[in-house]
Amino acid sequence: MTEFHAREEVVLVDSEDQMIGKMEKMAAHQSGALHRAFSIFIINSKGQWLLQQRALDKYHSGGLWTNTCCSHPRPNETNLAAGIRRLDEEMGLNCELEQLFHFTYQCELPNGLIEHELDHVMVGFTDDSPTPNADEVASFQYIDPEALEEAIHKHPEQYTVWFKLCFEKVKDQLMQRAQLR
Repeated sequence: MTEFHAREEVVLVDSEDQMIGKMEKMAAHQSGALHRAFSIFIINSKGQWLLQQRALDKYHSGGLWTNTCCSHPRPNETNLAAGIRRLDEEMGLNCELEQLFHFTYQCELPNGLIEHELDHVMVGFTDDSPTPNADEVASFQYIDPEALEEAIHKHPEQYTVWFKLCFEKVKDQLMQRAQLR
């Protein structure tokens, strides 16, 4: 299994994103405890989104396509610091990130684990080439958001739950930002 380390802890939060404790990561996913997470979207200068296909042996959602990087901040680590750390660890990329929004979701995964996360969605812009960690990432691709929207519609089973939940909102916020420039 990749990414999962027995002693790795997640930050438990209330609905207002206030820390209420910490818990071992697998225990949090087994019990469905609400915890802090983040999702990063990297966009290149052509407006294409960088997606990763999760490694096949991830502890959940293996082989599914998702946003560039996603994980959990450690206790006493800011969301941005965690995002920068994991973007480098998973994709070999380093760029500035900014938070777009956050949302909460809960779903039961096919392997019996429960995702219950307050997910902080961040965006970064770079044309640097990724050098993915093979333990984390099976493949990657750049894709235009219109083609991605069509692919998600045709084959939703190929994408992670959280990615499908926040895709439209990310797209809308990036379009609004472009109109303001």
